[in-house]
Amino acid sequence: MKKLTKVMSIAAAGAVLFGMSACGNSNNGGGSNDSNVTLTVWGPSEDQAKSDSWLQTMEKNFEKANPNTKFTWKNAVVSEGDAGKKVKTDAKAAADVYMFANDQLGTLKESNAISELSDDAVKQVKEQNSDSVIQSVTGSDGKLYGVPFTGNTWFMYYNKSKFTSEDIKSLDTMLQKGKVTFPVSNSWYFPAFYMGNGGTMFGAKGTDAKAGVNFPDAAAVTAYLAKLVANPNFSDDADGSGIAAVKAGKADVFFSGTWDASNAKEALGDNYAAAPAPSYTLNGKSVQIKPFSGSKAIASNPNSKNPKWASKFAAYLGSKEAQKAHYTMSNVVPSDKTLADQADIKSDPAAIAQIETIEKYSVNQPTISAMNNFWEPATTFGKALSGKTVTESNAEAQTTSWLNSYKK
Repeated sequence: MKKLTKVMSIAAAGAVLFGMSACGNSNNGGGSNDSNVTLTVWGPSEDQAKSDSWLQTMEKNFEKANPNTKFTWKNAVVSEGDAGKKVKTDAKAAADVYMFANDQLGTLKESNAISELSDDAVKQVKEQNSDSVIQSVTGSDGKLYGVPFTGNTWFMYYNKSKFTSEDIKSLDTMLQKGKVTFPVSNSWYFPAFYMGNGGTMFGAKGTDAKAGVNFPDAAAVTAYLAKLVANPNFSDDADGSGIAAVKAGKADVFFSGTWDASNAKEALGDNYAAAPAPSYTLNGKSVQIKPFSGSKAIASNPNSKNPKWASKFAAYLGSKEAQKAHYTMSNVVPSDKTLADQADIKSDPAAIAQIETIEKYSVNQPTISAMNNFWEPATTFGKALSGKTVTESNAEAQTTSWLNSYKK
């Protein structure tokens, strides 16, 4: 309780700084003459489940920082993953401030539902975040949209009694020593094998729709995956079967993100560990598996009746102080690079695995709307892999058919 109180005090102090900026910068602030302001805020249920949850606490701190303004908050549950679809339905009726997964950025821009960041917010984002996280909220026009508050990727949870620190660097070694599950049927996961082998999607920066999907030596990667699926020490992780197998002692590895950290701890107990995805051997060479990565961020709606206050509050929710409170209260791993050295984060295996994956072993997931056309064919192909209709012998033909579907 003492630790939480201290964090809340720091977050409140941070809100004061944002309040002062709001009154003193016409580019960002709401202005001291705005005596009554109503803001509708969308976020996931876990952030607002109780009156003292993270979102309500941040709102109270923001109120204290701006005593000359009476705020009315209208909070509603809309997850980051659903925000794009919900906002697109009617951008003018959407929330003033909302949290979103950055892969929706292209769609949000096309719907005129997301504001370009103010100069102060751009400065804040660039000071707080690594280049990869900054890129995750950068539009195809080179401008920034949304204030990141956490990274978004996946990594490996494993039984540390089965593998050494060297073993976990190689998927092939792990398959020799234990049982591995992986969601090969999931289109957000299996492309990591192709991306690790030099694959690109929509150009080097992921912003050129005409560049399409380019997976070098893709048939060989597919053949590896077909062989992987046929390995008796491997199983496809579908509908939570991976963590269930680990919990039952029938598997030693599953791949997921920080959202599964508490479940992983329960499943693995004293043998709980996490690390970035390993490499695999392709044509005699080691290839690093590279997951998609991005961020979850806070956006303000350009259609808001209080655009300056919406922008200011969005920036506050992504501030260092708010991110620190978010981790303490809800275990949401901060994207702010200056918080990575905090003792509690440094001792958190999942947090470190996420940070290392984003910084060293991942590729930014494209945010342009053309990416929406990637998922369905990839899902079909992934299910064909897990169902063993794609085999080593037909890998080339099946891969060609899959990749040609993106050229139509």
